[in-house]
Amino acid sequence: MAEDLFAAAAADRLRRQSPLAVRLRPRTLDEVVGQEALLAPGAPMRSLIESDTLRSVILWGPPGTGKTTIAELIASTTARAFDRLSAVSAGVKDVREVLAKAEQRLGESGRRTILFLDEVHRFNKAQQDALLPSVETGLITLIGATTENPYFEVNAPLRSRSSLFRLEPLDEAAIRTLLERGLDAEGATADADALDLLVARSPGDGRQALTALEVCVALSGPDRHVTLTDAEAALGSTALRYGRDDHYDVISGFIKSLRGSDPDAAIHYLARMLAAGEDARFIARRLVILASEDIGMADPMSLVVADAAARAVEFVGLPEAQLNLAQATIHLACAPKSGRSAAAIWKALEDVQNGFTPEVPMHLRDGHPLQKRVEGRQYRYPHADPRGWVEQEHLSQPPPQPYYEPSDHGYEAEVAQRLRHLADPAGDVE
Repeated sequence: MAEDLFAAAAADRLRRQSPLAVRLRPRTLDEVVGQEALLAPGAPMRSLIESDTLRSVILWGPPGTGKTTIAELIASTTARAFDRLSAVSAGVKDVREVLAKAEQRLGESGRRTILFLDEVHRFNKAQQDALLPSVETGLITLIGATTENPYFEVNAPLRSRSSLFRLEPLDEAAIRTLLERGLDAEGATADADALDLLVARSPGDGRQALTALEVCVALSGPDRHVTLTDAEAALGSTALRYGRDDHYDVISGFIKSLRGSDPDAAIHYLARMLAAGEDARFIARRLVILASEDIGMADPMSLVVADAAARAVEFVGLPEAQLNLAQATIHLACAPKSGRSAAAIWKALEDVQNGFTPEVPMHLRDGHPLQKRVEGRQYRYPHADPRGWVEQEHLSQPPPQPYYEPSDHGYEAEVAQRLRHLADPAGDVE
């Protein structure tokens, strides 16, 4: 009895001395901030947790998004035994010990086991394979947590036996809620601009935000009131003015610098956005749009480069992905420019919306047997001609206006020459 009392007292003291992020870890699903798509009432993961019917899962998301929190909430709600390992320190021997205990527990009491494996991507193939038979038979329910893309870092057999739940970075509202809870827990207050800076410097990472707040409170002195100076000192950086208006002004300057082929200006605005904590996915989306809207066929590779940067943001994450965004920014800024492909779809949409929807010519329609009997003309297959092209009608009436009119910029100049040749094969194309 005395040992139990001492153990309880020690545990209580450890909780009080734990980092703020640990002390604020939610005790119920309703206390979780963010991840509404997974944990809101009626959401898939919440339903599985509350009904205690969870099967093996992999929780994939950036640091500080709630992977460990969710695992501990499962531990507090499930009737099953809950074991925990970290792939940073555990090996195959540790896994086998957990599996042996799970088998003994099942045989003696019929109680099943959940194994939470943190940083599962750090297990090599042999270590992951050691889990497979037990996951497949249901001896254990695996909850794996990883910050890395499981399609690259988790063995396919193990991945195929698990449901994948992706956790998103916390948005600004969620970060602010966490900071307000942290202030309450610390018995502290803060100026609005100090909170704004902490939110901006915590890109989706709740743990990082609370750790920074804890330092702020320690620096604030006996009055425990956090100022902007405290926040700047805790973060090791000066506050960058970046309000709502700045967001729109800087992204506008970024896009117009890319369009204007000024790589230095574009990189400057990119740095401003990254330093202010702008969502890297938002920047990547703007690059993908610009690649087609302002470059288009003048340099078709620009869309490939922009798409690759967007994928890198998802795969690599910040801060490393700033290199990919910088490369894409410079490529797009230096690429020849043309808005003709964008103009083509805008003009075509305008005509369609104004009622221009001519019938598809008979020889272009679906070639089912009945259609073939009523066709007035036969479709001519371009690849059957040595030129790879044949002259035939593709619209039953000409459009009200030309849609695609290529410029003479970059690769689009070659496209223009090719189209002129097709329009007048016998003419001089030089």
